[in-house]
Amino acid sequence: MEDEQSFSDIYGGRLALQRRCYSPSCLEFCLSCPRITLRSLTAVTCTVWLAAYGLFTLCENSMILSAAIFITLLGLLGYLHFVKIDHETLLIIDSLGIQMTSSYASGKESTTFIEMGEVKDVVINEAIYMQKVIYYLCILLKDPVEPHGISQVVPLFQGGRRQDHLCIQQKVSLGDGGILASSGRQKVKDTFSFFNLMFSG
Repeated sequence: MEDEQSFSDIYGGRLALQRRCYSPSCLEFCLSCPRITLRSLTAVTCTVWLAAYGLFTLCENSMILSAAIFITLLGLLGYLHFVKIDHETLLIIDSLGIQMTSSYASGKESTTFIEMGEVKDVVINEAIYMQKVIYYLCILLKDPVEPHGISQVVPLFQGGRRQDHLCIQQKVSLGDGGILASSGRQKVKDTFSFFNLMFSG
């Protein structure tokens, strides 16, 4: 079974979320993020080269123009290889674990696997970003030393941070889903059920 939903990221770009249910205990979510546009690429390139040309007219040093070209190329390669995410996949297998895969614009893929026994909770956290309050999913990992502690906070879907919190609240039943509101976060008793409720049609 497969369905698709559309959301908006913090920049207003379109996000496409596909939900695939392979079995009652296996779910997969694939988030497609907006691709880099020629307009934004041209704007950044022109800004860097105009600034370099302005410095060149003041200093009359041709090395500035050469440096601007190299900085533009290296910056673009670094952005495509380490920052710009095209697709994010979240594979959840009940009682086994959660696998997160990020596909970057350069073709690089990064995969992380978390055993279900290491998951303490799944929360909807909030953060302030450029005068905006954004909400995103996080996985809290158990601390092996302290039973009630948290060893790490793992954010999900970094390439497509959603700014609309209402669409999340409408998808989750606060009572029946076992979710409790607490200090800006929403706690979940059952990790697998949470994801099933969160993205179900």
